[in-house]
Amino acid sequence: MPKLVVVTRSGEESTVEGDEGLAVMEIIRDNGFDELLALCGGCCSCATCHVHVDPAFAELLPPMSEDENDLLDSSDHRDARSRLSCQIPFSDELDGLRVTIAQED
Repeated sequence: MPKLVVVTRSGEESTVEGDEGLAVMEIIRDNGFDELLALCGGCCSCATCHVHVDPAFAELLPPMSEDENDLLDSSDHRDARSRLSCQIPFSDELDGLRVTIAQED
């Protein structure tokens, strides 16, 4: 089972396993990381699942949609590594993906 490395806002790093086909947001939420709110449940209609993705994995991710881009524009903490974790389908190819939960807006 592929592994996901999650870094909390305080810098604490944990490695969890995730099922292929789930969104990264679902894996983070289901493993008890309460600071990732994911209020819309993965509908790409809020930005409360904002994460910063390790640059080594950037080219393995699906392209960012216009909706995702617009939602991230509303964040004061957006940077070149920003993605909405609900828009990242987890797979064996992403084994070892490291994401940092973005600061809350």
